Amino acid sequence: MLVLVLNAGSSSLKFNLFDMTDERLLLEGMAERIGVDGAFHWSAGAEGEQRELPLPDQSAALREVMALVASRVPEGKSINVVGHRVVHGGPKYGESVLITPEVLADIEAYSLYAPLHNPANAQGIRAALQAYPDIPQIAVFDTAFHHTIPDYARTYGIPYELAQKYGIRRYGFHGSSHAFVAARTAILLARPLRSLKLITCHIGNGSSVCAVLHGQSMDTSMGMTPLQGVIMGTRCGTLDPSIVDLLIEKEHLDYRAITELLNQKSGLLGISGVSSDFREIEAAADQGNPRAILARDLLTYDVRKFIGSYAAVLDGVDAITFTAGIGTHSSRLRAEVCSHLDYLGVALDEDANREGSGERLISQPGSKVAVAVVPTNEELMIAREAVK
Repeated sequence: MLVLVLNAGSSSLKFNLFDMTDERLLLEGMAERIGVDGAFHWSAGAEGEQRELPLPDQSAALREVMALVASRVPEGKSINVVGHRVVHGGPKYGESVLITPEVLADIEAYSLYAPLHNPANAQGIRAALQAYPDIPQIAVFDTAFHHTIPDYARTYGIPYELAQKYGIRRYGFHGSSHAFVAARTAILLARPLRSLKLITCHIGNGSSVCAVLHGQSMDTSMGMTPLQGVIMGTRCGTLDPSIVDLLIEKEHLDYRAITELLNQKSGLLGISGVSSDFREIEAAADQGNPRAILARDLLTYDVRKFIGSYAAVLDGVDAITFTAGIGTHSSRLRAEVCSHLDYLGVALDEDANREGSGERLISQPGSKVAVAVVPTNEELMIAREAVK
């Protein structure tokens, strides 16, 4: 079975083609700067191409993807299903679903909760439905994995009637990543997932930490939207809402401006004044830049703080796993976080942490809590969901 996975952003379209017979990746790439000047790049093993071209909208980008995919589909095969990443499934969708007009309308309605993501997801789905009218298309929601979070962990302290009326609650995100990483951690430990207490740390430009009990999400750092929780590349993370009132009054900001400030101009970028890229922040911190040092220390502190709270939620922890761009590649962040977890029984293997690569354990053999690095594969999880 061939599965085309699409992830439509406001100015980008990521694509992956899988042969699910053996879960082999046949093709991957991205169309970006859609609506601006346009760029298209792809790879298939060692082969690849990058070029500039006009991409006025998602439909134009998808036409380029379709042409490329058609040329790469093995002889005698065809695409069987298209899987779409959708950021927010609202209170309704706790699992992946076949896309119907009702589902698409719901995705657009849930833009209330994810105004930067769901409109773009819906636009990509519309283009794909037009391009592949006879192929089943599946919505795979970032929020679905977290529907198992108990009511007491997902409820905000506002009047109950208002929360019910508007669907205000913790939803959580990066669900495909947390689910994939938890399953791979169980394999690394050679133990059943249903027996484990895990804390998965998806640390990248967007970051979230998740408490996973027996394969199910019990709590996660992101909230009703992807803005809450750990400080991120350009997002502020958890914030006292009264700060918003102060900024609106003193800086004379309207809703659009405050949303842009908190989502695109805050976080590591806003604190460091250097970049939203953690590699550049670490380099600047090494050179003594005090704001870069502050941004670096704040991220490691936030991750450590959530790990501690989720160890309490789970009543202990068997393993802590790092994933996503920063979590996978920054040995310094992992070492700094783990150096303050002695009370849990964490004993890091410094050589394995610093010198290893790929999926691996980085804790010492006698460590009471295992520590792992697992590069995430959200696209493969979306493909699996589409097949299922």
